[in-house]
Amino acid sequence: MRVVLFTGKGGVGKTTLAAATATALARSGRKALVVSTDPAHSLGDALEAELGGEPVELEPGLYAAHIDTRALLDDSWGKLQGHLRTVLAGAGVDELVADELTVLPGVEDLLALGEVRRAAESGPWEVVVVDCGPTAETLRLLGLPEAISGYLERLFPAHRRAVRGLLAGLSGVGKGAEASWDATIDALDGLAEQLTGLRAMLADHTRTSVRLVLTPERVVAAETRRTLTALALHGLRVDGIVANRVMPGPPPSLRGPAARWLRERHTEQQSVLAELSGMGEVALHTADYAAAEPTGVDALMEIALSLYGDADPVPPGIATPPLITVRRTAGTGTSVDSEFELVLRLPGVADGPLDLARVGDDLAIGVGPVRRMVALPSVLRRCTVTAARLVDDDLCVVFTPDPRLWSR
Repeated sequence: MRVVLFTGKGGVGKTTLAAATATALARSGRKALVVSTDPAHSLGDALEAELGGEPVELEPGLYAAHIDTRALLDDSWGKLQGHLRTVLAGAGVDELVADELTVLPGVEDLLALGEVRRAAESGPWEVVVVDCGPTAETLRLLGLPEAISGYLERLFPAHRRAVRGLLAGLSGVGKGAEASWDATIDALDGLAEQLTGLRAMLADHTRTSVRLVLTPERVVAAETRRTLTALALHGLRVDGIVANRVMPGPPPSLRGPAARWLRERHTEQQSVLAELSGMGEVALHTADYAAAEPTGVDALMEIALSLYGDADPVPPGIATPPLITVRRTAGTGTSVDSEFELVLRLPGVADGPLDLARVGDDLAIGVGPVRRMVALPSVLRRCTVTAARLVDDDLCVVFTPDPRLWSR
């Protein structure tokens, strides 16, 4: 099973290319589901089909669906929210305050991602192609499982959830309402299990990858490079960059202002494509600019042929090196003169703003607007940060033992 998430700046054609990829997969004999988490829900327009929350087969092997986040919010999250309000009310929290405390930012996006996982694990398809929202929304979406896992653990730690009777007493709900508390704990444990499954799905690079869609323009390409770094920071694998709407070069015999514009446009795009082709090991695909808007499976298949030719649109996933590695660079054993380097592989990190800070036992890393808290290995928690440097695509952070903590 493969899951491929398409994202990019709004208006670059990611919905069209996601649908084209699924169409090519189906016509090559593989069962494919293309599903939209984009609130704009233009996938049905691209396929010229009426889509709902349940997958429908448009032609042999090609399935499609829209994820209805509002229905998910009313159903799955509404039940858990009701349980939490009951517990908070039993603890003496005002009803209006309890309503505010049970609002979880980003829960709609989280539920949509959960539906992607459910579809990937329950359906007959071999590949799930996901039409995500614009880049900024997708970065938030893909970072949610880890962020909300931390939020949930701080609010309702697992070791406390396990002691149900004790917590019921502490919450003040009384023995008569212990059943309500048990239902709440079951719902919280279910949410924690779902988050763990989502994190595992996204971290499995043999199974899940991201494909970045752009038009070959310098501003858009610059954003794509930053997105590549931000996705790497989240531990996500980008398996391809797709340049859409590539202009053909005019024939030499063509003259006049239109010919001059076409040549300049073609030259500029080819320059941007040359830069993109040098972005590490990420494959670059190009799709020609279609004369008419491609809608319907036949037109989408033409786009797929332009994009992939005879190549496999979604090749098998590959294992990649871990995001973080730790190596000793000086000293041996428990020597206080030891030195360690924490190395993070972040393609394109040198092209954008980078923030780095030590926060307790975590390392806070910011790449533009994206921030991630990286839990430090135990040996580095007893060290202090003494230096940091960039070596190509690697962020190297140097640690030396803190004498006050090292011998503990």
